[in-house]
Parts: sequence; structure tokens; C-alpha cells
Amino acid sequence: MGLERFAARLVLIVIAALAIAIGWQSIPWIQAALFAPGAEPRVVTPRGDLAESEQSTIALFENARDSVVFISTAERVVDPWTRTAYDTPRGTGSGFVWDGLGHVVTNHHVVQGASQAVVRLADGRAFQAALVGSDPAHDLAVLRIGVGVDRPPPLPIGTSVDLRVGQSVFAIGNPFGLDWTLTTGIVSALERELRADRGTPIRGLIQTDAAINPGNSGGPLLDSAGRLVGVNTAIYSPSGGSAGIGFAVPVDAVNRVVPQLIAQGRYAPPSIGITTDRRVDAIAQRQGIEGVLVLGVQAGSAADRAGLRPARITTDGRLIPGDAIIGLDSTPIADVDDLLAALDGHRAGDTVQLHLLRQGDRLTLEVTLGPGA
Repeated sequence: MGLERFAARLVLIVIAALAIAIGWQSIPWIQAALFAPGAEPRVVTPRGDLAESEQSTIALFENARDSVVFISTAERVVDPWTRTAYDTPRGTGSGFVWDGLGHVVTNHHVVQGASQAVVRLADGRAFQAALVGSDPAHDLAVLRIGVGVDRPPPLPIGTSVDLRVGQSVFAIGNPFGLDWTLTTGIVSALERELRADRGTPIRGLIQTDAAINPGNSGGPLLDSAGRLVGVNTAIYSPSGGSAGIGFAVPVDAVNRVVPQLIAQGRYAPPSIGITTDRRVDAIAQRQGIEGVLVLGVQAGSAADRAGLRPARITTDGRLIPGDAIIGLDSTPIADVDDLLAALDGHRAGDTVQLHLLRQGDRLTLEVTLGPGA
């Protein structure tokens, strides 16, 4: 390489000497050799102002970044030979600051089975976290960290009931351990359903094409105003990477569940006060009976006050059906999962219209929901 450079310089020297001797202005090829393209840096073209959409996206990320956290978990393992217990890294995920009291929201599956969790803030500080409460039915969990000073601000809360397909959304998280990553997309669909680990459906999910990968779980989904509209929870991907289909728990559900997790450590939707059984409902449906059979009514419950009639067993062991719930407000009810999902959209104290089948007749009763069991 040194020899090539020497030869090139020698050629330039010879050309320069020739140019001086005979006048370089009169020979175009000598000009081209002395002032070849690339011999001097190109002039930089001024960028100008960023597009308005770019400026708003940058501002959204910079405003929200400090409120997003990186979560790493460990699992307690016991050596079968020495009986020594130790913690081994389990996985990573994302989360976000919920309030000024040190509460952090993430997914249930991020912390499920973990013996400890460490929350790292955007400024590099790391804290051991305590589990406050968890709700597998919505794949949500709340951790608490002891941040004394310089607490990161909580994300502003938005709404999800008014989301529309095509609306812009932004996901911030830590995919594959690449911390504080921003991806953008749109709301692709609403009211999606996924099955949780135990087979219980998670309903009402937001579908988005914003890239969501392993490690994004628990991170926020924001609208163009920078408000929280969902919590990223899962991807649909045969390969395990983002395939353009991600899901988020809607913020309206988050805003119902998280305060209960903080206050009580668990979440229970409002209750009617009845006893049901999926197996009995399946048998009834095969016999052409609609809805959810009321097998029992708790004394003093909302169902008791509204006058719901439970099934009864005759002296010879026959089951005489009572009321069957076929609707709640405008939502049709076909099974227990439908009923639980409809109740989950309400709070204790709400009055709802309960649509029933009673001895072949259809009727509607008003029921004021009680607290969850």
C-alpha cells in the first residue's frame, strides 16, 4: 500500500512539473488530473428545518423517555447436589412510572416466577423493586421502587375508548435489551382477544403495527399527544420477532386495574353475586339453553336485591333451571367469559341492565353492581 501511494504521488509531481513547464491552463486533461473529483471535500448542503412531524415525534420521545424504565428479573434456583440457592438471570422487560410514589407498571408475565426484579431508570440509577400486586387476567403488574429525589415524572394518562383504526401510536421500550427504543405505527385494529397462559382470554386488546419485540413487554403505547393509551403486552410472530402485529392492554382497563393492585394487591371486577359453572353451561348449551345459568344467588348481593332466581334441584335429583343471563346492557352474553368481560368494563356501584331468560320468557332487570369478591 505504501508503494502504491509513493507511485501516485510521483505521478502527480511529474504532472505538476509538466504543467509548470508548458502551462497547465492550455491542457484540459492536466486540469482534470490536478483537480479530480474527490480531491477536496464536497460542499455540505444545509439541512434546513426538520419536518413538523419529525419535530413532534422527537419531542414526544424526549418528554416520555425519563418515565420509561428497564426491568431485569432473576429466578431463584436450588442446586440439586449442594442444595445451595442462588439467583440466575431470568429475563428483561419494560415498564413505566405510574405516579409520584414510586409505583411502576409492567406486564404480569415480565415478573411472573421471578425472585427479584431490578428497575433501571433512564438516568442510569437502578433500584431493587418490590411486587405490589399482579393481575394475570389483564397481564398487568405493579412494582414499587424507593426513589427519594429526582423522581421521574409519571406518564400522562389518556383514554382508549375513543381510539380509532389508523390513529398514530408510539411504543417505547427495551427490545432485545436495546434500551429506550422508539418505534412508530398505527392502530391496526381494536377489540382483539388473546388467550393467557391458563386459557383465560384477554379481551379488548389494541392491535398495532408499531414494532413490538421481546423486551418491549410492559412498555407504554402512546398517542400523538404523548398520552398513555395502552401497555404493550404481546406479539404475534412464528419467529419470535416483530411481524407487524403487536397487542397492548387498553389504558381504560389499566386505569381500572392498577389502582386496585396498589390498594389491595389484587384485582377483582365488580360482582353480581351469583354462582356459575362453565361445565353446566356447556351441558345446557348442548340442550339448546342460552346464556349463563344462575346456579346460586348470594344472600344480600346485587343479584339477590334484583330478584334473580337460581336453579334448584328437586327431591329426585333433577336440575330445574332458574334464570339464564343472555345480555348485559348492549353486550350479548353466551358464556361465563362473556359475562366476566362485560362486568370488567364497569365499576362497583354502576347500575346495569341485565337481560334474562326465565322459563322461556325474556325480561330485563336493573342491577347495581357490588364490589368484586
